[in-house]
Amino acid sequence: MNFKYIIFAISFTFLGQLQAQEILSPQEAISLALENNYGIKMANNTVEIAENNTSILNSGFLPTVTGNSGATYNLDNTEAVFSNGNVTNLNGAESSRYNASVNLNYTIFDGLGRRYNYKRLKEQKQLTELEARETIENTMLQLFTVYYNVAQLSQNMEAVQQTLTISKDRLKRAEYQFDYGQSTKLGVLNAQVDINNDSINYINIKQQLKNAKRDLNVILGNSVTNTFEVDTLINFVINLNKEDLKNKVKANNVALLQVEKNLIISEYDIKSWKSDYLPTLGLTGTYGWNKNNNNAASFLETSTNTGLSGGLNLSWNLFDGGGTITRVKNAKISLENQKLQKEQIIINIERDFENAWDDYQNKLTIFNVQEQNIITSKNNFDRTQEKFKLGQATSIEFREAQLNLLNTELSRNQAKYDAKLAELFVLQLSGELLNLEF
Repeated sequence: MNFKYIIFAISFTFLGQLQAQEILSPQEAISLALENNYGIKMANNTVEIAENNTSILNSGFLPTVTGNSGATYNLDNTEAVFSNGNVTNLNGAESSRYNASVNLNYTIFDGLGRRYNYKRLKEQKQLTELEARETIENTMLQLFTVYYNVAQLSQNMEAVQQTLTISKDRLKRAEYQFDYGQSTKLGVLNAQVDINNDSINYINIKQQLKNAKRDLNVILGNSVTNTFEVDTLINFVINLNKEDLKNKVKANNVALLQVEKNLIISEYDIKSWKSDYLPTLGLTGTYGWNKNNNNAASFLETSTNTGLSGGLNLSWNLFDGGGTITRVKNAKISLENQKLQKEQIIINIERDFENAWDDYQNKLTIFNVQEQNIITSKNNFDRTQEKFKLGQATSIEFREAQLNLLNTELSRNQAKYDAKLAELFVLQLSGELLNLEF
């Protein structure tokens, strides 16, 4: 009797917690992940760095301006012999020099190298954005893998809870029948064994659900502080068109877009290396101030100079030992390898899409079949239960029908979330995952 009370208390506590817990919708989960997931935060910071690198301040198109200043103090012992034969000795003669200048250096022409480097930085920024998008897509797929695992375990717990409730009713009936001499003690013992097994299943799945919720909260950046439930309602995308998605794979797949962006960057690398064949023209300018305080041996006591100077310098590396030629050749070979890599990736992505599409269709079919199995198993259990109440079915037959219904519900839950995850993978390959409305 005490054991039955404990089972009832567990059930009541669980139902009370369910009522107090909040529902974390898919939209809310996405919003929390985008805001708090550490991988996404780092990807966004990387994009910000790439954006800073595309600034005019990092382009090489602006001049450099430096300021210099200095001071020198001398204390000399000097012996001065003049042309008339006079000799003057100076001991401890003081002199000092002061200078300050502002210098400007500007590269007027560098063989177009900085122009191509600047364009390369812009392409690099777009590549970084694609990498961030890939991080977000992978995080979203990971998010919903765990999210739907929580949903599946939640529904599994409900099914096990229902099975436990039925087993409790069966134990109560077996005890009444034994008390009134309508059955043996064996029926009570069998019912107690089954209720113990159902209780163990319930405890295990409850722990699995707790662990899965912790995993989900980690992906959300530990942003959910309260206990929560997830939405177990699944909406499949209606009328997905295979050919339409297949065309979007070539146009929107993030891995393929990254390869194409790397091809453009490599082309700019080649042009940048080729700029070493051309001369470099630079402009220099200086505004300076100099003051000399001479000792008594000098003809001038003090001299001060201020002035502006400027100039052009031309540099042309006519031959650097073949280094530039080698770099350009290697860059062209690297570009060719990237083109081959692109062709290979296209083949792999097309294969992955075909496999993902077939897998999605198969799992969707399995889910529909499992839905029908639920109806059949439920009808079978209801009839067996009625026969069991009338004494026309044994406890073994009743237990078998009960377990068949439970296993069918668990299989249906598995099939439902497997089909949804397969759908999400198809959408990720086609570049449509982030456009999906849940």
